Amino acid sequence: MAREPAPPKAKPCPICRKAMVAAFKPFCSARCRQVDLGRWLAGDYAIPAEEPLPDEDEES
Repeated sequence: MAREPAPPKAKPCPICRKAMVAAFKPFCSARCRQVDLGRWLAGDYAIPAEEPLPDEDEES
């Protein structure tokens, strides 16, 4: 008889690391969801970008 694969472990809340709750996925509570939204709105999360190099053909 073949063994069934183990169900994947639920990831913890990215804010407080408690167990995730399906109603607030991927968070554990409405509070953690609001904390995350506040961080996005404050600009705490950002994707680093590199300035493009100037073209050699382009003269300013």
